Amino acid sequence: METKGTGRSPAWLLTAWGITRAPLLLFVFRVYAFPGPDVTSDVSVIYRGWYEVLRQGTFPLDDVTWQYPPAAALAILSPGALPFLSYAHAFFVLACLADAVVLALLLRAGRGSGRSWRGAWVWVAGVPLLGPTVYARYDVMVTAVAVAALLAGVRRPRVMGALTALGALLKVWPALLLVGAVRRRAWMSAAVTAAGVATLFAVSMPGAFAFLTFQRERGTEVESLGALVFHVARHFGWDGQVLLNYGSIEFLGPYVDRVSTAALALTGASFGWLLLWRLRARRLTAHVLADAALTAVLLFTVTSRVVSPQYLVWLIGLAAVCLSHRASRMGVPALLVVLASFVTVLEFPLGFSHVVLSDWYGITLLALRNGLLVAATVTAARRLWRSTVPPGAAAPYPPQATRTEGTPVPS
Repeated sequence: METKGTGRSPAWLLTAWGITRAPLLLFVFRVYAFPGPDVTSDVSVIYRGWYEVLRQGTFPLDDVTWQYPPAAALAILSPGALPFLSYAHAFFVLACLADAVVLALLLRAGRGSGRSWRGAWVWVAGVPLLGPTVYARYDVMVTAVAVAALLAGVRRPRVMGALTALGALLKVWPALLLVGAVRRRAWMSAAVTAAGVATLFAVSMPGAFAFLTFQRERGTEVESLGALVFHVARHFGWDGQVLLNYGSIEFLGPYVDRVSTAALALTGASFGWLLLWRLRARRLTAHVLADAALTAVLLFTVTSRVVSPQYLVWLIGLAAVCLSHRASRMGVPALLVVLASFVTVLEFPLGFSHVVLSDWYGITLLALRNGLLVAATVTAARRLWRSTVPPGAAAPYPPQATRTEGTPVPS
């Protein structure tokens, strides 16, 4: 691959990564204060509290804010590997290390025929737009696992399956990476790994799956797409409340349950569309695995009852993997995700007080951010369908996998 020129040199990527990550570390280490609410309190208070419970060999059964699959315990316990640092500081260092791992994976993936370092640039440029929240949540660690799984992809389906299962047991959403997988070995590896790890946690630590009950009770979080209904309704007499509920700021009051139900219905409809696409898709070249994963996670995100700022880290990582393939059709969705990331930091933490108050500045920021995500989702879905489903395709077909960018081979 041609490496001449500033835009194609890994040295420029590494320099840009260092320049953009240094301020993030300064903010989370509280050398400088980032405007708005303190985003590091989740680590120093909530994560640290979970850490103390998990060290005793059990999950936080009495804490409804614990809403994560059992392998999330590994991320929460990981700062114990750096005993010479405080819990919070160790967590921030490990989050930065996960960020660096993603960059290394993307640099390696960008080499060779049909590949590009555009994906690495998306990661380098997109992550810092979210501000210090990136290093104050464990989502960047999950994203590193998901990126590794997708890049293992077609050539190492068993590795992809195992990493996908691990990611799903960290935070559920990486299970969607399998949407475009056509190798049976990937699915079998994922099933075996998930069953083994889940059984290990269920036997060794009480309450491994209590998170399922806590998740079911969640309402409509103030940053979600459905929340825009109540942000506007508050200006026309709606008498609900904005309260801390199940670990997030949510709307509570009349009709909230209906909007939450509608969100779940939309998620179900999205999965139905993905199933239809999977049955009709015929042109499953190598880059489609990543394109399908980004589309699936976008659908999951915009229809969710909760759209937290750290969710954008997932999308940036998947968009970066897509653009590491020159043949990917996800250029516009990736750009929209990056723009949405910039608006996200304006909304949280910078403008979060406006969001909670539902003033017009807060509503505008939310409408813009969520609008960009919806646009990215619709564009990604249309491009995925048009690039993989021939006109008039109607019947299911035997799956195909690829070893190169464009030549399908039998699975």
